[in-house]
Parts: sequence; structure tokens; C-alpha cells
Amino acid sequence: MSQIIVVKIGGNATNNLTEEFFEQLRIWRQMGKQILIVHGGGPQISEWSTQLNLLVKKINGIRVTSPQTLKITQAVLLGLVQPTLCRQLSAHGLPVVGMNATGQPVAFGEYLDQSIYGEVGKVTAINQDYIKEALANGIGVCAPMAVTEAGNYLNVNGDVAAAGIARLLGAEKLYLVTDVPGVMVNRHVIDHLSLKKANQLFEAEVIKSGMQPKIKAAFEALKHGVKEVEITNQLQHSGTNLSVEQLAI
Repeated sequence: MSQIIVVKIGGNATNNLTEEFFEQLRIWRQMGKQILIVHGGGPQISEWSTQLNLLVKKINGIRVTSPQTLKITQAVLLGLVQPTLCRQLSAHGLPVVGMNATGQPVAFGEYLDQSIYGEVGKVTAINQDYIKEALANGIGVCAPMAVTEAGNYLNVNGDVAAAGIARLLGAEKLYLVTDVPGVMVNRHVIDHLSLKKANQLFEAEVIKSGMQPKIKAAFEALKHGVKEVEITNQLQHSGTNLSVEQLAI
């Protein structure tokens, strides 16, 4: 059985990590787990884009990315968010590998729909050898970016990237850490969510915005080998659980 856990942290969450978060990572490492953190940076990217008078637009939670916005995305994720997160992990005594700083691509991809989203992609393959080498040496930290066959960088939604990487790694579990305690309906957290129920909530527009790509990415991961996904704001507390069994419900 796989010993890999993939944790996706949103841009807001990276600024609010608790001692319990770092302690859980320490516990997993003591259990022999390998950990890969995929970090976002949405709020920071929006803030910098606004300051530079660039249009901030999302379609169903996916950021429309012009070539100029792509440059901002790279600068924020690789120059601000990732180094800060690596410093936090190191300060808590955890071995860390900032994976995008080495010049080696973590993920490969292709355009999602360039006519609609611009420089946005989806993950089609990963650098297996590089990732496994990094995880053997510490907690891997990577940004949700993919490289095309032509060598162009693509912005990938963080949840979509994490789910794609988890699937291709054969991870045992995927955590999507966000700034809410789970999938909320009528101000209450849904403990478990089936694919059928999720689609009903999408159609009724009860679930929208950034939570839609998160849930869709989670079910894609479950369809392709990941056994369990947890959407939560704390690693130690259950939020909304999605499992392989719920695909058929």
C-alpha cells in the first residue's frame, strides 16, 4: 500500500497554519509516511494583479490567466509563498525540499482551454523519479504549475494539480486544506459527500465558486486510484470525507 500523503494548502491557509498542522506532519513522518504539499496562492496573486491593474477573473473557480498574469503567478508562488512555507516547516524542525527551486519540472501538462482560460493547464504526467527522490529526503513542497512539451509554463488550479499529482503518484490519501471546515450546506458541514449528491448541489448552485473545482478534482482522484479525500481546514479534524465507495452512491 502507498505511504504517500498529498496535502494541498490554499493561499489563505498558508498564512494561518497552526502548531497542530506541523505536529500532524511530524506524526506522519514518524509513521513512515511520505508527504507532498501542493500550495496555492490565490489571494496573493489577486492582490498583486490588482496592484498592477491586471484583470482578476475566475470562471467556476478557475483563474483566467493572461501571459502577464502568468508572470505574476510564477513570481508570487515561487518567490513568495513557497519560500515562506519552506521556512515555516524548517523552523518547526521538519526536513523540507522546495521542489520548484531546483529547475526540474514537477508536473507536465497541456492547456485546459486556451480560448477560455488562457495560460491555464491540467496535469497529464509527473516527474516520478524526481518527486520520489525529493520525498525520500523530506517533505516536498511544490507549486501548482505544469510544463508543456514545448517548455511553456501553465497555471494549474491548486486543487486540480494536487488531485492530479496524487493520482499519478498513487497516493493513499489527499487532503484539501482550505479556509472552511468542509463542504458547507445551510451553514453546516457535510460529513460525507457522494458523487450524485455533489452533482445535485452543483445543479442547484448550492456549491459554487472555488469549492466546485475542489470537489470535482477530489472525485477525479478517487476515480483513478486515490482511496480517500478529506476537505477540511485542519488535518486533525474530519471535515467532508470523500471515498471510493461514494462514487457509486
